[in-house]
Amino acid sequence: MEETLQKALIHLNVGLDEIEITMLNEGNKEISETGSENVIINARSLSSEGNELDQEIELAYGVLNALLSKMGLNAAVNIEYPETAVDEEGEINPVTFNIVGDDVEILVGRRGQTLDALQFVVRLITSKNIKFKVPIIVDVENYKHRRYEDLKALAVNVAAQVRTRKTSIRLEPMSAYERRIIHMTLADDPDVMTDSTGEGESRRVVIMPKRK
Repeated sequence: MEETLQKALIHLNVGLDEIEITMLNEGNKEISETGSENVIINARSLSSEGNELDQEIELAYGVLNALLSKMGLNAAVNIEYPETAVDEEGEINPVTFNIVGDDVEILVGRRGQTLDALQFVVRLITSKNIKFKVPIIVDVENYKHRRYEDLKALAVNVAAQVRTRKTSIRLEPMSAYERRIIHMTLADDPDVMTDSTGEGESRRVVIMPKRK
């Protein structure tokens, strides 16, 4: 607890009387092979009371770390501020929690479904405390960022093929979040248009020539 508190004071650059502490995980000596489990707290700087976004981020950060600790994963969470991070609802989020560490790939799951579920839980728990949606994205070793860039490149390349062949091309089945990236990338293309077809996990994007 002492070590955790000291880290919080250094991170926030404040004194002990300038923070409010919420205990998220008190630790359990029975649980870990090393004889102890990490103590996890949410420490909020009272001097930044007016900065609501910082408070929300701090709370969500604490919630995510608590969940990872309960899973028994040896992982760390890096807070990043990408220029553009669009979530599955098409909203731009100012903060990404990027999880790094050993064996964290298990958090991605098939087509990123486990990662989406983890993000949903973090947002849900945090929003219960602050009464509205927290604008954060949860990622694992930049999986979502890489997938975002790959899908944008795929959309551009397939659009070029459709333009040349004058025929429609169906892409592989994708999640709603991934389909949205394709739609957004080609939204202003003068020569092609996109649509979604299929049901459930078989739903996919079709890129087709625009009718003149």
